[in-house]
Amino acid sequence: MISFIDLKKESQEISEEIRAAFRCVQERGWYVLGDELLAFEKDYAQYTGTQFCIGVNSGSDALVLALKAIGISPGDEVILPSHTFVATADAVVRNGAIPVFADIDPETYCIDPNAVASMVTPRTKAIIPVHLYGHPADMDPLIKIADEHNIHLIEDACQAHGSEYRSRKAGSMGIIGCFSFYPGKNLGAYGDAGCIVTSDKKIDEKIRMERNYGQKTKYQHTCIGMNSRMDEIQAAVLRVKLKYLDRWNEKRRRFASLYDDLLAGCSVIRPIEREYARHVYHLYVIRSKKRDILNSYLKKKGIETGIHYPIPVHQQKAYRGRGYYKDLKVTESVSGEVLSLPLHPWMDDEEVRYIAQMIKKCL
Repeated sequence: MISFIDLKKESQEISEEIRAAFRCVQERGWYVLGDELLAFEKDYAQYTGTQFCIGVNSGSDALVLALKAIGISPGDEVILPSHTFVATADAVVRNGAIPVFADIDPETYCIDPNAVASMVTPRTKAIIPVHLYGHPADMDPLIKIADEHNIHLIEDACQAHGSEYRSRKAGSMGIIGCFSFYPGKNLGAYGDAGCIVTSDKKIDEKIRMERNYGQKTKYQHTCIGMNSRMDEIQAAVLRVKLKYLDRWNEKRRRFASLYDDLLAGCSVIRPIEREYARHVYHLYVIRSKKRDILNSYLKKKGIETGIHYPIPVHQQKAYRGRGYYKDLKVTESVSGEVLSLPLHPWMDDEEVRYIAQMIKKCL
C-alpha cells in the first residue's frame, strides 16, 4: 500500500529532537501559554514576514477569531470560495455573517478576483481568499478590490505553509493570515493547533485576549472571549518541525515535478504553478472526467488517494438556505473531477513512478 501521507516516517526523521522537546516541557512543568508558545510565535512571525503571531487551538478557531477581531457581525457579508474545506465558511456563519460564494480560477482552483469583484455589495465587510492545495491565490487584484471598497482581506493559509506570492509569504498580505497545524499539513502538530499572523498591533492585542477568555490580566475580562490556546506540547513540536519546513517543501516540489514529467501527455489535467507563485504542494491534485473510475482503480492497485473536495460548501446540507451565490460553474465542474495523489516528503521516486504508471494504464 502506498499511503497518502506517512506521518510515521516523519516522526522517525525527527524523533530525537521531538523527545528532547517533550522532556523540556515536562521538566518545566508549564503546559499552557508558556515559553514554548512565546518562542514559536516569535519564530513563525519571523518566518512569515509579519510582526505578530498568536497561537490558537486550530485553524478553524483562527478563522473565527480573525473575523471577530475585525468586527464582523450579523448581517455583514463575507466573500469566499465554495471550493474549500467547510471550516472557512463555518467561521463566517459562527460570527453571524452571511457567506457569499464566488467562483474559482479553473487552473489554480483559488478564488477568481473577477468573480469577487462582481459579488461586492455595500454589506461586504471581508474577503477570504483560500490559498488552496498550497498554491497562493492571485492577491494583487484582491488587494486592489479590498482597498477600493474599504474591505478587510483575511488569508486562509491553512494549506499554504511556506507558499509565496511574488516573494511574499502566504499569510502576510492581508490584514490577518490564518494557519492550521493539523497533523497532515506541511507544518503539522501532534494534534489540533493553529495560529493567526498580523502586523496590526491592535488586532494582535485583541486576539490574544479573545483566545484566553477575553482577559489581558488574569480574572479581568475585557471582552467576551473563548478558550483557544495552543498548548506548550504543540508549540514545542512545531518549533522543531519549523526548522525542516523549507526542506520538506522542496521535497514536495521535487516529487510534484516528477509527477508532472511522468504524466505529461496523459489525459489528466495536472496542477500548475503560476509565474507569481511558489507552490508548496500540500496536495498534488489532478483532474479527470473519469475521476471515480480512476480512483477505484488506484485503490485496487494499493494506492491511497483523496478527494479535496467532492461537495462544494454551497451544496452541503448544512448550508442550504445560508448565504448566496450567482454562478459557480467552475466550482461545480471541478468538484466532480479532482483527485489528490499521494505526495509527501517521505516518498521515493519509485512510488511516484508506479502511481503514474497505474494512472496511464487506467486511462
